Amino acid sequence: MAKKYILVFILMLLALGAILPVAAQDEFVFGLVLVGPENDHGWSQAHFEAGRYVEANVPGAKMVFFPSLNPADAPEATLNDVVSEMVDQGAKVIFTTSDAFEEDTTLVAANFPDVTFINVSGDDALTGEAPANVGNLMGQMEWGKMIAGCAAGMTTQTGSIGYLGPLINFETRRLAASAYLGARYCYENYAGGNGDDLQFTVSWIGFWFNIPGVTLDPTEETNTFFDNGADVVISGIDTTEGIVVTGQRAAQGDQVWAIPYDFQGACSEAPDVCLGVPYFHWGPSYVNVIQAVKDGTWTQSWDWYGPDWSDINNQDTTAVGFVMGTGLDEMKQANLNEFIADLAAYATNPFVPDSFALWQGPLSFQDGTELAATNQLVDPLDVWYLPQLLDGMTGASSQ
Repeated sequence: MAKKYILVFILMLLALGAILPVAAQDEFVFGLVLVGPENDHGWSQAHFEAGRYVEANVPGAKMVFFPSLNPADAPEATLNDVVSEMVDQGAKVIFTTSDAFEEDTTLVAANFPDVTFINVSGDDALTGEAPANVGNLMGQMEWGKMIAGCAAGMTTQTGSIGYLGPLINFETRRLAASAYLGARYCYENYAGGNGDDLQFTVSWIGFWFNIPGVTLDPTEETNTFFDNGADVVISGIDTTEGIVVTGQRAAQGDQVWAIPYDFQGACSEAPDVCLGVPYFHWGPSYVNVIQAVKDGTWTQSWDWYGPDWSDINNQDTTAVGFVMGTGLDEMKQANLNEFIADLAAYATNPFVPDSFALWQGPLSFQDGTELAATNQLVDPLDVWYLPQLLDGMTGASSQ
């Protein structure tokens, strides 16, 4: 009888041994290379939360990540070093989550042809510069910035809005310009102001977040906006200095408001002064990529994902959303909802050519060059590659 039990026990161990390798094979490791810390309440945290979303929605998915790959926090680290470590840990897909990594992603990916790379916000897959194992994705934050601009345009009492920008490139110019168009429209149509009188000033700090001794200090730049008469600051940087300073100024008695960026929970830094936050929700698009790689169906693409216009805050479908802040009163929230509904009607109208709402002539660049004649729609790729800020905006268009 004892021999019988021993035999059964051995068979169970053999069966378990057969099962364990299968379970190990079901694990799917993906890597996340972040430009900032995973808890920055901004750009990098939005990507980190997307990784958690993948783990919750793709069976067997396991994230490995490297935070703060930037010259200040990791001066000795290279993307190739980080990728090598992730591949050693079994990563089959690696997301490089900044345009700061675009050039290096294209170079490094050639060394790992069996790994799929997704560079966020770049366009090397569109231009043909990337190897076949590199794709790009980005959210159409132009919509979110228009909504943010509208909230600012409705709220400002001084007619002056500050835009806290990072470095200057195609992406940052088009997002600042989208915020300006939304602000001008709603300043005229909801606040009853004259759009020509609206002051919209952009200050570029020089990188996506503060690097002491290298960039301008976003805390000082935000204070300068307020000292010069602005009462609303829209942030375009990865971190939360804009809303933090605004909360401090409000506590001193100033009537000021802020719109942070990137991360859905960013209003928590100073809820009472927050008009809302346009945010990226990368989770669903990350899931799509990983599922396609698992299924063997992934092919190189350049993907520019818009909001789910049936519900821009649907956490399982949207790429871009907007959370309203408590700094907006009920009337302004109703107006902003109306504006969002108008954007949705425009974006989903099958008779309207592919274009962004409000990106319609007459529009000119800062130097007076015409971008679009009256009633002419601006092609989305001309928005993507916007070479200057728009006429009516104050600030540099190039470094």
